[in-house]
Amino acid sequence: GPLGFDACLRLFRARGVAPRPRPVFSHGSVHEIGDGLPVLLGCYHPSRQNTNTRKLTPAMMDGVFSKARRIIRS
Repeated sequence: GPLGFDACLRLFRARGVAPRPRPVFSHGSVHEIGDGLPVLLGCYHPSRQNTNTRKLTPAMMDGVFSKARRIIRS
């Protein structure tokens, strides 16, 4: 979720990589980081709160994993 997304950005910054413009979290977002780093893929946390409220559906989660597979294969 957004907490993990922001933690990744802090790690990148600590390692001297600060992507500009700063990537903004959204479910399914894909951000090129550069400097030989992988892309950053946004995904809601599959918590009970997110799944019970349907903020995150099984189809949405499947979509993120499909997108990740396409990125890995390319």
